[in-house]
Amino acid sequence: MTGHVPDISASPWIMKYHHLVEDKGEVLDLACGRGRHGRLFVERAHPVVFVDKNTSKVNDLSKNDLVTIVETNLEDGSDWPFQKGRFAAILVANYLYRPNFEFLLSSLKPGGVLIYETFALGNEEMGRPRNPDFLLKTGELLDLVQGRLQVVAYEHGFWDKDTAPRVIQRICAVNDLALSTRDDGEPIAHCLHGNS
Repeated sequence: MTGHVPDISASPWIMKYHHLVEDKGEVLDLACGRGRHGRLFVERAHPVVFVDKNTSKVNDLSKNDLVTIVETNLEDGSDWPFQKGRFAAILVANYLYRPNFEFLLSSLKPGGVLIYETFALGNEEMGRPRNPDFLLKTGELLDLVQGRLQVVAYEHGFWDKDTAPRVIQRICAVNDLALSTRDDGEPIAHCLHGNS
């Protein structure tokens, strides 16, 4: 289910952590809508795969050599269209389809970054979506990445800064738990702010 917040500008959450993505690493903009997040990465010379069941709102990018547009329904039981370990980053905003969680994580390459933000329980009191199938439970994204990705940042709560009031949950996590060079096996700490 796609979100109900208008695609007007890149999410501050995604903008805050985009610096963690390796230079020119390939990015997946899942359920891209107008492609507001993928466009941010194309501007920074990343190859970006825009995927949605209707990609008409990103057709203006079709002649860009950095852009791949994939029109597919990720909820119809078809095979996941992307190979394991492919993406330097996966961006998800205002979209939730739990059966694809495992595919998302497996599609991250070592060192890849998951930046995910969508509606959470409590949002039904403010507007759409109201269906619990499309609302994250408390800590659900944390549970998803536990022991698999290093959590850089996580938030859950009420947000009313840039759009209509809503309850959201968001996470930024890096696929680097197996990449440690430290004696204690801990992954490196990531910078919480970028230079750009």
